[in-house]
Amino acid sequence: MNQKYDVMVIGPVSLDHNIDYEGNERNEIGGAVVASGFAAAGSGAKTAIFCKFNSKDLTVSGCFGGIRADLYQGESAHTCAIKNQYFTADKERRACTSLGVCDPFRFEELPEIETDVYHFAGLVYGDFDGELLEEAARHGKVALDVQCMLRHVEADGSMQFHDWAEKKKYLPMIHYLKTDAAEAEILTGLTDRAEAAKKLYGWGAKEIVITHNTEVLAYDGNKIYTCPIKARNLSGRTGRGDTTFAGYIAARQKESVEDALLYCTALVSLKMETPGPFKGTKKDVLEYIHEFYK
Repeated sequence: MNQKYDVMVIGPVSLDHNIDYEGNERNEIGGAVVASGFAAAGSGAKTAIFCKFNSKDLTVSGCFGGIRADLYQGESAHTCAIKNQYFTADKERRACTSLGVCDPFRFEELPEIETDVYHFAGLVYGDFDGELLEEAARHGKVALDVQCMLRHVEADGSMQFHDWAEKKKYLPMIHYLKTDAAEAEILTGLTDRAEAAKKLYGWGAKEIVITHNTEVLAYDGNKIYTCPIKARNLSGRTGRGDTTFAGYIAARQKESVEDALLYCTALVSLKMETPGPFKGTKKDVLEYIHEFYK
C-alpha cells in the first residue's frame, strides 16, 4: 500500500551564494523546497519532499538534516545555484544571478505516493510546466508559488521577472496560489493587493495568498482576510514567502482560511527572527500567537 501524505513539497535545492548589504558573503543550502519543507513538517503536516540536484554536489540528508518528513530525491545534470546580492538590511531589495539551473521536473519521476496537496516550490521558469500541473491536478490539490512561473534566467545569467503567458489556462488547476505583492502586480497590473487577489480568483485559482513585508493576505472568493507580520527582527528574512505558504497549506488541511492565515503569519513572524529554515514546532507557533496576537 502506498504511503499517504498531507502534502508533498516539490522543487530544486539551490546552492546559494548570499552577499548582504555590508558585503559579507555566505554560502548556504537554499531553495523554496527547503524552507517550505521544514515549515510544513514543523507545522505537523505529514510531509513528503521530492527534490532534485546533482548528487556530486549534495546529499539529501545534508539538505534536510533533522526534518520530520520523508525524503525523496531525483537526479539532475546540474544543481541549481543562485547568487543573491542584497542592497538593504531588510533584504527587500536584491539582485539575483543564476549560476546553474536544475533539470525540469516531470510527473513520472515523482515518488509513487498519495498526497492531498502537490506543493510546487520552484525557483525559475522551466522548473515546472503546464503538463506537470495538469497531471498533478488529476491526483490531488495543486499548490503553486508563482515565482517560478515569472522569474526567468536571461542569457547573461541575470534573473528577471516577466508575466506568465499561460496563466489563464493553468490558474483554474491551482487550488492554493501564492504571490508576493510585486508578483501580484506583474500578473494582474494592479497595485491594490485585495483587488489583485480578486482578479486571480476570477481567473480560476481557488485560494490566493499574497505576502507583503507588513502583512499576509488570503482570499477564497468570499472575503479578504489580512494578518499583520509581527517579527521583532529580520535576521531570518530569507525564505519568508516559502515559510508562509507552506504554513498556510499545512494549517488549511484542518483549519478555516482565517485561522490558517493567522497561523502562517505567526509562523513566518517567528521564523524571521532566526536565520535558516523553521526548526521549531506547531506548539512554538501557537505560543507565539498567544503572546503576540491574542
